[in-house]
Amino acid sequence: MHEVKLSDGIVTLSPLRLDDVEAHLAGEDELLVRWLNGGPGTREGIEAYFRHCREQWDTAGPLRAFGIRMGADEVLAGTIDLRFAGEGLAPGQVNVAYGLYPSWRGRGLATRAVLLASQYAASEGGAEAVIQVESENPASAAVAQRAGFTPGKPTHSTDGTRFDWYIRDLHAAAR
Repeated sequence: MHEVKLSDGIVTLSPLRLDDVEAHLAGEDELLVRWLNGGPGTREGIEAYFRHCREQWDTAGPLRAFGIRMGADEVLAGTIDLRFAGEGLAPGQVNVAYGLYPSWRGRGLATRAVLLASQYAASEGGAEAVIQVESENPASAAVAQRAGFTPGKPTHSTDGTRFDWYIRDLHAAAR
């Protein structure tokens, strides 16, 4: 795999690595567990997931998981992943999911990461980016809107959870 590194001069995205596990565990809080992770992480679970992420990069699988990094030393500030296939996605749609650790929130970094990831998704053949947000998570919806996504049709997961969809044409992101 060639090493992917995306940057806008403030935020850098690069694939998650095993040496990110400690920083991820230290940054995980109640909001990340609730909205993104589905449960508290363990060292073994996070290591296994990060290995899976690397394997997806190496095999050109449908998952591209990035660390959101800050500064010259590329401190891990959160994660963002793209899924080029998945339940409820039409061909060409790419799901975008993101989370920042508490000390990095409220600075516009998630919006910057979404914009960078959207450009990457477009370069990889994605036609439309989708952000799925539970209605009780207005901060994530605000990121989607600031990144140029527009509301789409809400859906429900198999457990009945409602997700508001935000959609962005990736042809515009490629410019």
